[in-house]
Parts: sequence; C-alpha cells; structure tokens
Amino acid sequence: MTNILVVGQVISIIPLCAVLIFILAKLVSGYRGGPLEDGSGHAVLITGCDSGFGHQLARSLDKRGFVVFAGCLAPEELGAQTLARQSSGNLRVLKLDVTKDEDIEEAKGFVTEHLPTKGETLIWEMDFKVLMSLLSEGLWAIVNNAGISDWAEIEWSTIQDFHRMANVNLFGSIRTTLAFLPLVRASKGRVLFVSSIFAFFNCLNMGAYSVSKRGLEAFADCLRVEMASFGVKVSIIQPGNFGQATNIVKLKTATNIWENLDEERKKIFNQQYMELANQYFLSNCRSGFKDPDRVIDAMLHAITDAQPKYRYLLVSALDRVFFQLFPCLPTFLTDAVFSLSPMYNKRKEMLYVS
Repeated sequence: MTNILVVGQVISIIPLCAVLIFILAKLVSGYRGGPLEDGSGHAVLITGCDSGFGHQLARSLDKRGFVVFAGCLAPEELGAQTLARQSSGNLRVLKLDVTKDEDIEEAKGFVTEHLPTKGETLIWEMDFKVLMSLLSEGLWAIVNNAGISDWAEIEWSTIQDFHRMANVNLFGSIRTTLAFLPLVRASKGRVLFVSSIFAFFNCLNMGAYSVSKRGLEAFADCLRVEMASFGVKVSIIQPGNFGQATNIVKLKTATNIWENLDEERKKIFNQQYMELANQYFLSNCRSGFKDPDRVIDAMLHAITDAQPKYRYLLVSALDRVFFQLFPCLPTFLTDAVFSLSPMYNKRKEMLYVS
C-alpha cells in the first residue's frame, strides 16, 4: 500500500516538473545577453528611407555606430540627399524600389560587398565576393519599412488600386526579405516588418491598405516560426495614427475621388458624401501623433534588445485597451462598433444617390 502511495505521489508531480523544465529550457535558450549598446560591426538594411520612419531610424542607427544601408526610392532627391549629408560615412544610400527585382538584386550585391568584416586578411587569391561572405559578420537586420497608403470605399476602388497597394506593402517586403534572409540568418539577426493597426482593425475606407497589411502580418508570423530554429528574431511594428509624423497619408480631395469614378458609378454614389468623408478622414489624420519617436524607439528595441517583442502596438494608453480587446471580440460586436460613429450613420443615409 505504501509503495502504491509513493508511486502515485511521484506520478502526480511529473506534469509539474515537466512544466518547470520547459520554462527553464525556454529561458536558457532565449537568453542572448544584454542589449546591443554599440552598433559597431553590425549592419542594418532599411527600406523606405526617403522620409518618415525609415529616414529617422537610419539617422538613429547611424548615431549608434551601425553600418546602415538606407534604401531610397529616389536617392537623387532632397530626402535621401539630406540623409546622406547629415550622416557619417557608415551610412550608404541605395536606390531601392521594392517593387523591382533588379533594384533588389543590385542592392543585395552592394550590401554583400560592403558588410562589416571580421578583420584584416592576407588571402588575396580568393574571389572577392567569396572572401567577403567568409569574413563578413552578416547582415544584422532587415527593416521592411517602405510602404504607401490611400483611402477609399471599396466600391470607389479598382483592382489596380489593390494591386498597387499590395505590390509595395506586401510583395515589396516579401521580395526584400527573400533576397536578404540568408545574410540575416548567418548573423542570427533580426527581421522587422512595419505593419499597422489596420492589419486587424477593419476600418471604413481602408480596404486596400488593410488587405496589404493583414497579408504582411501573415507572412511575418509564418517567417517568425520558421526562423526561430536559426536564432533569427522577427518583429512586427504596428503604428496607430502617425499620419502627421510621416508623409505616408495620401492627401486628396473629394473631387479627385469623384473624377476617378466611371460614369456608371457616378450615377450611384453621392458626391456630397465623398466631401463629408474626406473632411472626416483629414480631421482624424490631424488628431494623431505629431512625431515618430514612439515608433523609432520600438524599432530600436526590436533591433538591439536581447529579447525583442513579437509585436509592438504603438497607440495611446486608452486606445491600447481597445485595440488589445478588439481582436478577441466576436465579429458581430466588432462590426457593431462602427454603428457608434455618427459618421457611419450619415454614410448609411448619404452614400448612395436616392
């Protein structure tokens, strides 16, 4: 009888021991030391550095000693030229249109040849690119920041609008990541994706943008699981309303929208509602964050901290409660949220020509 009781007690503590061992193993395997205080010898590729988040992040990393490859859509224009002029020699401006395979390949060749090296060498006979691949520290991080934004009702949009949005925001990030991932895997580094709250918040007038960002997060989530085996960390940055802090918001008038409609749709939709919707959109943009500091700090944490977060939700304290709860709600409740907006009720009355 005593033996049975002993066996029973041993069996009962096995699940607890298993849980404790699992937690300990995760803590030990996840430990990478302290944060990366000095960027010397570490290289970061950032897309979309002409302005906005990419521009500011490139400058911040340059000040911290990182080698920065700043991908710019228009390296000859003011944004890229200002970035190059105000930075150290560790920052290189690259022409990088993430929708073009040839730009990606050319940038990859340049980055590979200019990665920080492990030290001097006297092996002159070896092919230069092979030598660099052996001596380089690898690429520490890719920051998929390049993106565009626009707004419109889905029925005001065309399939070309969806293609254009996805080609930059989604497929541009995939192109860049696939090309540079071997270099990041070699350094057990980081991959960052700049997404948006609209990846999970199905807001009015943001259909095409939401499609591109939701797809981006699906790709990032799959990549994170696959890269965990190789020590590569993947993080998603989810900014809220930072329209005033960047130039991503495409400003247009109700007339612009109306003129892009074909004659059939002009007979269906109410131009007065478009004017009202445009005013509402602009007023929301003006109410957001006026500087990008919160986003830049999150990016720096994801790049330099030993344990970066999987997601960085960057909204006000009050909005954080709402947005963390929103994805957990049943669909009938998330849809009902919009009925609380006076704009939504006016839309129901005014959207179509009566």
